[in-house]
Amino acid sequence: MATHNGERFLVDQLASIARQSHRDWRLLISDDSSTDRSRQIIGDFIRTRPEGQVTLVEGPGRGATENFRSLLRQADLGCSYLAFSDQDDVWEQDHLSRALEILSRLSVSLAVYGCRMQICDENLKPIGLSEQPAAPLAFRNALVQNMLSGNTMVMTSAAAHLLQKAECQVGPVPVHDWWAYQMITGAGGAAILDAAPGVLYRQHDSNVIGLDRGLRALSARIREHLGGRYKSWAWQNSAALRAGAAFLTPENRRCLDAFTRALSAPLPQKIAGLRRSGIYHQGRRDRLAFWMLVALGRF
Repeated sequence: MATHNGERFLVDQLASIARQSHRDWRLLISDDSSTDRSRQIIGDFIRTRPEGQVTLVEGPGRGATENFRSLLRQADLGCSYLAFSDQDDVWEQDHLSRALEILSRLSVSLAVYGCRMQICDENLKPIGLSEQPAAPLAFRNALVQNMLSGNTMVMTSAAAHLLQKAECQVGPVPVHDWWAYQMITGAGGAAILDAAPGVLYRQHDSNVIGLDRGLRALSARIREHLGGRYKSWAWQNSAALRAGAAFLTPENRRCLDAFTRALSAPLPQKIAGLRRSGIYHQGRRDRLAFWMLVALGRF
């Protein structure tokens, strides 16, 4: 769990972790120089738990993505599964047990689980459900779309070790969960999005990344993408994946090469290269928006 000035909602999330039906867990919290009561709340929680179950460490002070990356570097994984947690959500009681049950049934050891979210206002009043994918979760989707929200992610030991090894080799990434989705699927792993919601995703005015819902959010998203944000993210993701290319399957390395060459190509070659890479989106709206950005020279 990465924390920063989370006193408003942190108690609820810690309580939901303590209530998990799966009892065998350890929690590593990295706090990024909080100036509110976050550390006191964490300290109080630590005193209610068995010795060594919850550990608090100092964050790097460079934002949420770098805080999660710092946690990856410090995690003593052993043979354990790994879950990411935000500071302001609430986990359903069976979040961990359901994730572990589904992951244990897979025929591959390299895998990451995510689930739909019950979107709520800041008082946990339900608003709606997060998107359900229309197509398989795979590397060609991960290159252009972040479909696994980090606050729902639970991954196998093999996937966690992969990220820990790859993390040391990459430069900046836009967000940790998107990079994780890309790396795990790029290495040939499975990605599962459970249709049953397992997390109450609290929307409030301090969200680092909120959900794109409503006309105001859609308008802001369009402005950001037209300003080049999405293109910049694509370059960062591409550079990070190329740095960790040794972990990718040969097929996915070829896909990444085609995608990367297309990023800097003139428009006709860009379109051809992107099509050749095999990238795809989950929905018609996202697909149309993407190709509009390409046509306008914003990707």
